[in-house]
Amino acid sequence: MLYSRLFGKTKKSTKTYDSVNATYLQKGGFIDQVMAGTYTYLTLGLRVLNKIEQIIREEMNTIGNEILMPSITPIANWEKTGRFKTVDVLMKTTPANIFAKAKNDTEYVLNPTHEEVVTPLAQKFILSYKDFPFALYHIQTKFRNEPRVKSGLLRGREFRMKDLYSFHTSDQDLKKYYEKSKEVYMRVFERLGIGKDTVIALASGGSFTDDYSHEFQTLCETGEDTLFYEKKSNIYYNKEVAPSQAPAVKNPDKEKLPRKDVEGKGIIGVEELAEFLKIPVEKTTKTLIFETDDNRVIAAAVRGGYDINEDKLRKAVKCKALKLASAETVKKVTGAEVGYAGILNLPKEVEVYIDESVGGRLNFETGANLSHFHSINVNFDRDLPAPGKFYDIKVAKEGDFDPKTKEKYQVFRASEVGNIFPLYTKFTEAFDYKFIDQDGKEKPIYMGCYGIGPSRIMGIIVEKYHDAKGIVWPATVAPFQIHLIGLDMKDRTISSKAHKVYKVLKENNIEVLFDDREEASAGEKFADADLIGIPIRLVVSKRTGDQIEYKQRTEKQTRLLSLDAIMKNL
Repeated sequence: MLYSRLFGKTKKSTKTYDSVNATYLQKGGFIDQVMAGTYTYLTLGLRVLNKIEQIIREEMNTIGNEILMPSITPIANWEKTGRFKTVDVLMKTTPANIFAKAKNDTEYVLNPTHEEVVTPLAQKFILSYKDFPFALYHIQTKFRNEPRVKSGLLRGREFRMKDLYSFHTSDQDLKKYYEKSKEVYMRVFERLGIGKDTVIALASGGSFTDDYSHEFQTLCETGEDTLFYEKKSNIYYNKEVAPSQAPAVKNPDKEKLPRKDVEGKGIIGVEELAEFLKIPVEKTTKTLIFETDDNRVIAAAVRGGYDINEDKLRKAVKCKALKLASAETVKKVTGAEVGYAGILNLPKEVEVYIDESVGGRLNFETGANLSHFHSINVNFDRDLPAPGKFYDIKVAKEGDFDPKTKEKYQVFRASEVGNIFPLYTKFTEAFDYKFIDQDGKEKPIYMGCYGIGPSRIMGIIVEKYHDAKGIVWPATVAPFQIHLIGLDMKDRTISSKAHKVYKVLKENNIEVLFDDREEASAGEKFADADLIGIPIRLVVSKRTGDQIEYKQRTEKQTRLLSLDAIMKNL
């Protein structure tokens, strides 16, 4: 491709965005922002995205059949699964004006995921045990009503997604396929150039299973996720699910002090509270009141400095869903306004779950269950009975230990590039989709889902592979293999030679971007080449004579080679 004909050229100046990928991809002419969280893929960007998707497609074809499902779905499908009123990123289409409404005023869901489409689709075609297992996948544009779009391609309201759904006649067969999918996913990431830094991490299994799901996380300093790694067992955990034992608190007090209530009006945050009470944050206690889907009221407490992990708490409580209690409920069960709940003197009907970090302390603080008051010098077995069981209901922090091995976690930043998830019978039951076994009886169908975000991966590759000058694309996804630069292009001899090199490369099916501009300076062309980040740069100029300057994007040194030698290298 001739650079002079390229739509979407580099920008000499563009503002610095909140992430490297947003800045370089827009400055380099790969994408253009239409609005927050939505981008147009320009010629260079679309070439990269297509290569990423083609690699994914080739590997998915080894375990599934490609189809293409629609972006919009009848609301009735989502109501059938019970997700229309509960998925908090769901978007829908409506007629935009009175004229459109007069033609058709039906509303549809803009799909963020496709379980509500693929399950009834499979039900139309596959009913006999002889046709199982099978898997269907597609690559489609998805939509999510993200509250805050950020980090360029990493979190948007419109994005590309490959999702695959597998169907099985048994839990065992699902698990067998599930393990196979891990191997295929790792091949994808290897081919995309991020395999050596991509790990499989345990993550939340959602509200309908206590099993873990699995995330594929690429280690990256700018990653938005935190991974906890336990070396002995060689297991990575997403921060959200990492089992956690808090470091012991040093107790300078040698004996229990008299408990008393201290007024602290308007002081709610633990940092501010600790400063006000002149105690370490570790001596404070955070207590929150929750309501469950089965109408129970729960009090959950963690040591100051930690947050409550609602997924861990849900599993400990053994409920399908929970939410923070209303101010009215908090007042009813504690007698206090929100912010002053504690673990003292709670009504018997309130179930109390206390994290292990709360134990092992002398003279700690807790909310007094009295508006504007905090109780200090609280101790178990004196002011309240020690719990029969401590739980792990906190979000892990750096410095925490694995409860089983007692080894301190290593902590890494990472970005999620894919995930796989056992769905079991959640969606097949919703659509009453069963198979006919060889005994003639209807039996349940088990499902798994497997996602990879191609557009997100494009952003993550830039976050991981760049330098101060621009992007450094892995060869397999670079928009072109060669960036050919012609200098002194007003000289007809040099121009003719550069065009000849361009022709030879094209005839040998080598993807080449040829900077054929006559007016641009050498410095401008070199800066653009570094910004765009194509793996190999070739330069034809007066200085190179009968040879061609050869340089890899990852190296500083250049070499003068003949065209024949370059072709052999390529």
